[in-house]
Amino acid sequence: MTIVLFPGTYDPIHYGHINIALRAADLFDEVVVAVYAREQANILFSPQDRLALVKEAFKEAKNIRVTAYSGLTVQFAKENGANAIVRGLRVFSDFEYEFRMALANNRLAPDIDVIALITSEKHTFLSSTTVREIAALGGDVSSMVPGHVQKALEKRFRALGKDQNIVPLTSLRD
Repeated sequence: MTIVLFPGTYDPIHYGHINIALRAADLFDEVVVAVYAREQANILFSPQDRLALVKEAFKEAKNIRVTAYSGLTVQFAKENGANAIVRGLRVFSDFEYEFRMALANNRLAPDIDVIALITSEKHTFLSSTTVREIAALGGDVSSMVPGHVQKALEKRFRALGKDQNIVPLTSLRD
């Protein structure tokens, strides 16, 4: 049985993440979608909220398991019997970052491979940062995230108010 780990912060999960996980589920026996759950600055949703949003996104998937973790990714992969870590690549800058992370993870755990899946063309612009910024400005993210995530974003930004400082508004407000 081939198990792969698809780790991420998922703040929030979007259709690009979902596409990579579902494609990995077609290739491997089991995909463990691992939500990084340590508290961090500039994270919009709590670890519990992110976990719930991700679980809802994959509730119909037969061979996708969603769980939280907070330690080293390669250690968590080993604990879950994963043979590899799956990562998504959108643009060239993703490759550089993922390449460095793959080399570091290989140093820590040479028996865990890293598999990169190229995103679908329609998702190349999509990142959690982009989704957060558009949502913070009251934009329509319905084509980027499932409905339950859109509702959670709207609720969170209503609670934070206009003076929120979690999402830096730099590139999309002009």
